[in-house]
Amino acid sequence: MLEKMFSGQSSRDVRDRTLGTGPEKARRRVMVIGLDCAAPELIFDRWLDDLPNLKSICRSGLHGPLRSCDPPITVPAWSVMMSSKSPGRLGVYGFRNRADHSYDRYSIANSLAIKEDRLWDILSRSGKRSIVIGVPGTYPPSPLNGLMITDFLTPDTTCQYTHPPELKQEIERVVGEYILDVRDFRSGNKEKILADIYEMTRKRFQLARHLLAKEDWDFFMMVEMGVDRIHHALWDNMDPAHRFYVPGNKFENAIHDYYREVDREIGELLAFADDGTNVLVVSDHGAKRMDGGICVNEWLIANGYLALAEKPARATPLSKVKIDWSRTKAWGDGGYYARVFLNVAGREPNGTIAPGDYEKVRDELSAGLKAIADENGQEIGTQVFRPEELYKEVRGVAPDLIVYFGGLYWRSVGTVGGGKIHTFENDTGPDGANHAENGIFLFRSANGDLPGGRRIDGLRIIDIAPMILQLFGLPVPGDMEGKPLAYADLS
Repeated sequence: MLEKMFSGQSSRDVRDRTLGTGPEKARRRVMVIGLDCAAPELIFDRWLDDLPNLKSICRSGLHGPLRSCDPPITVPAWSVMMSSKSPGRLGVYGFRNRADHSYDRYSIANSLAIKEDRLWDILSRSGKRSIVIGVPGTYPPSPLNGLMITDFLTPDTTCQYTHPPELKQEIERVVGEYILDVRDFRSGNKEKILADIYEMTRKRFQLARHLLAKEDWDFFMMVEMGVDRIHHALWDNMDPAHRFYVPGNKFENAIHDYYREVDREIGELLAFADDGTNVLVVSDHGAKRMDGGICVNEWLIANGYLALAEKPARATPLSKVKIDWSRTKAWGDGGYYARVFLNVAGREPNGTIAPGDYEKVRDELSAGLKAIADENGQEIGTQVFRPEELYKEVRGVAPDLIVYFGGLYWRSVGTVGGGKIHTFENDTGPDGANHAENGIFLFRSANGDLPGGRRIDGLRIIDIAPMILQLFGLPVPGDMEGKPLAYADLS
């Protein structure tokens, strides 16, 4: 991988210049700009010439797709990136997770759910000062050596969303009312959504510049959620392959124009990255069109796995429906992917599957779910995973099956009522995009030491934290699951 790019240079020379340990040692900083959901196909393949600041990083450094975790969703992906631990190790498989093996207890995956060290925890113990803005998985804020402004899951700005607490007043003086997220990005009111995304982005970058200018820092990281929100709200306006695309529509260029605005903001941020600053631009996952939704619980009902005490007259969340657990073998959750849970005797309160039949039922379900076709009877290529296949360690209450309908071109819809397997209306509001497995990675080394313009493959989201630690010259903890790219081979 990277070791092939340094031919003609001694490994010690490369390592010394990259890590700042040679005779011209300068203070090394790392700046990470996170763009939630930024898509490599858009940035690298389609629009790079229109994005001069990202293009400059590509030309002077390294870039390529960044393989997300499984599942490739915001929660848990950013915590996976910052801890180099899989969702299985974190015990976090989405925003809401089963708290135990009962049927109705769920926990919210906020910062308190993350029991593993994240990068700023390690850096704080090493005397490095961090500025952390909007990284998912940070609310409520936790103490660190530096500053923290929490993420899009913060209920609102009346909450304590900063560390230290008095930073909240400074934010209000700098940007007025800070915007944590576009709250109604699935409302369908695209004019308002677009305006709100631009305002949120402007304020976040303005705040970032303010703090970079006045604060002492070694590590800076911010995550902008606007890219994710504009994909979900407006992908169908952009993509001719989307079933709802209308040529020449008013918002056809909205995502392209927003990417250009984000690139401009990045350019202003890069003014704070001196010759001693390593720069990374990353995303937690990518994006792709959404072809429709598979009503996973309707399919389970139709195939005898899920029994209701009474059927609702209209689409209703499963949590609000009375389930006959004595006749139920499995149920599922909706979302960008499906989580399917089995009702196992001795594990769930009213389990019906004998432990000895567990694998048999999982095999049956896996085959049945993969066989679900689209509304025209065409195969869609669904993938089904067992958690123990994806993770070295499985903590918490993991799904028994993890399902990517249509390779994530279809989402999972958890509501019941109506009896249809296919739907083209999202149960949480209009949504034109699903998540894709590959995000983006761009890297410009301090002093521009690396040969530029190289696209590299094989990078994983769990490799980012080890890479950053090695850029600081710090040891990589042995329990991290990622590798610091090929820097480990330069010694």
